[in-house]
Amino acid sequence: MKRTTESDSNYQSLEKMTVKELLTNINNEDKTVPIAIEKVIPKIEKLVNAIVKQMQQGGRLFYMGAGTSGRLGIVDASECPPTYGVPQGMVVGIIAGGDKAIRKAVEFAEDDMQQGWKDLQIHKINSKDVVIGIAASGSTPYVVGALEKCNQNDILTACIVCNKGSNVAKAAKHKIEVIVGPEFVTGSTRMKSGTAQKLVLNMISTSVMIKLGRVKGNKMVDMQLSNNKLVDRGTNMVMKELKVSYKKANELLLKHGSVRKAVEQYKK
Repeated sequence: MKRTTESDSNYQSLEKMTVKELLTNINNEDKTVPIAIEKVIPKIEKLVNAIVKQMQQGGRLFYMGAGTSGRLGIVDASECPPTYGVPQGMVVGIIAGGDKAIRKAVEFAEDDMQQGWKDLQIHKINSKDVVIGIAASGSTPYVVGALEKCNQNDILTACIVCNKGSNVAKAAKHKIEVIVGPEFVTGSTRMKSGTAQKLVLNMISTSVMIKLGRVKGNKMVDMQLSNNKLVDRGTNMVMKELKVSYKKANELLLKHGSVRKAVEQYKK
């Protein structure tokens, strides 16, 4: 089956283009990504509702992928604790080849059908959890094998892929297929496909965290105070909510450790 992600670029003789032409054409291709995602919002909605239900029962969310797809999952997972104050390990990113593959490609790591399930075993995966396989091509054996074993063990599965009818999608109960078309550089799925995956991951994790009560109004009230910028942001949030001085708000924030706790304790 011909994969859309491997189809020839719509552009020829890239090396003869000026820099402005290159940038303009890449940008024009990138503009098509949100439109492709819009078509699958109903499927993303069903997945988010399923994830929220599982996590409310103590489940965790796992992302699995190889190469760019794996790295995108790790980025999204790693940003959940500081942004929303959830415990480490509530959202987990796993990449074929292990952590060393985050910086440097590990040859043939994605071709092992059994390793994905073995990697999940380290985390004591169980039926409360959700596993999302991320693969632009939709053919990554590492992801396919993991999803198939999850299905056999009554673990909820999903995928984010950029081809129709792929093996990864066949192995997933919730199929998010974002068809972005040929890449500007033929087969370079770190481009539009990667952008699509990143946007969908943003939508999933943000929506899940909001539905789990980790946002109030439009504010990250549980964010970790891990640098001066975030302390200042949190202080301003407390200041606005409680109508107190910056100094008082800062004292409350540092005493209680989060915007939510500072506001709740002050109002008691």
